Amino acid sequence: MTISAPPSYQPPPPSLTPPPPPGEPRPRRGGFAAAVLAGALVIGGGAGLGGAALWSALDDDGGSDDSGTPASAPLQVADTADTADTDAPDGSVEQVASKVLPSVVALDVTGGGSGGSGSGVILTEDGLILTNDHVVSLAGSIDPDSAQVTVSFADGSTTPATVVGTDPLTDTALVQAEDVSGLTPVTIGQSGDLDVGEQVVAVGSPYGLDSTVTSGIVSALDRPVEVGRDAEGNSVAYPAIQTDAAINHGNSGGALVNMAGELVGINASIRTPDGGDPDAGSIGLGFAIPIDEVVPIVEQLRAGETPTHARLGIQVSPAPEGVAGAAVSSIEEGSAAADAGLQDGDVITRIDDHPVDSPGALVATIRSYRPDDKVTVTYVRDGDQQTTELQLGSDA
Repeated sequence: MTISAPPSYQPPPPSLTPPPPPGEPRPRRGGFAAAVLAGALVIGGGAGLGGAALWSALDDDGGSDDSGTPASAPLQVADTADTADTDAPDGSVEQVASKVLPSVVALDVTGGGSGGSGSGVILTEDGLILTNDHVVSLAGSIDPDSAQVTVSFADGSTTPATVVGTDPLTDTALVQAEDVSGLTPVTIGQSGDLDVGEQVVAVGSPYGLDSTVTSGIVSALDRPVEVGRDAEGNSVAYPAIQTDAAINHGNSGGALVNMAGELVGINASIRTPDGGDPDAGSIGLGFAIPIDEVVPIVEQLRAGETPTHARLGIQVSPAPEGVAGAAVSSIEEGSAAADAGLQDGDVITRIDDHPVDSPGALVATIRSYRPDDKVTVTYVRDGDQQTTELQLGSDA
């Protein structure tokens, strides 16, 4: 489909963090934060010393010292509060984090002289891990088959991994950790059950900071997001879960979970301000690929198959001014669209109950279906709204 990628949507590139040599522990990230904290403690200590010196200069009797400065009453120390740890309540972010953190990993990737880091989610006890294609391909700069991948688990251990398969069109990849067992697989949920306003938690390794947890809500559903094109020029797009949970560079491939700790999305992209720095961090507009759309691709990759995708068999362009939709510019002979009677110039405005207001929205919506699914297409021809039912084709 002939459309241009919105420049303000970016797949968070892997954090540029070199991986450790195989077999060596991955250094715990957060050194910068520790340095900042140490600085704060020094500053605070200085302020505390100043206060202590002032108090020492005052008389204890509540009067004035020799300089005539009014004295202050002695400090009274309150009883120590009981801060004993308690179990996290059901449905809390704390409880969700406790459940999900063992199932999320950091991925260090090198190849072709480049390197970076991202996140992944454990699917099986023996180390099958779900992540983004743009993590293992270093945002398209290397062939994933040549990538050297190191997995870092929540307990600090590391192991090499190999890329099982990738699907650039859905930005999905599988890697297999070597010589591991007894891991904690994530619980797969259903993204179709999500509601706008529902609480969610994002887990990953932004900027190499392992096991980072952020929380927020589902800000929108079925948000059409296009982040680029594959090597053949096909659009990489999906109907995303939008969230205000902070997602930053390196979160890619990590988990978006509901408050039952079930995986509902794979964090994949963020929006940056128009004309702003593409490497900028979260502005509260993060996007995850719905897990319902990912599972069929995972099953095909796991079986060693080439992933398949639904197709209408048309080329589209922006609709005429004043019309919201995707204009059909050409139709492939024998395609699902041709068999359903669609014609050049038709403007598609809806697929089933999903509104289509742009070519990108049409691509993302069709990408949420599977080959042979039946859909109702609403379109405008010569000013009249019409509908047709068709069975989607396949790119296989």
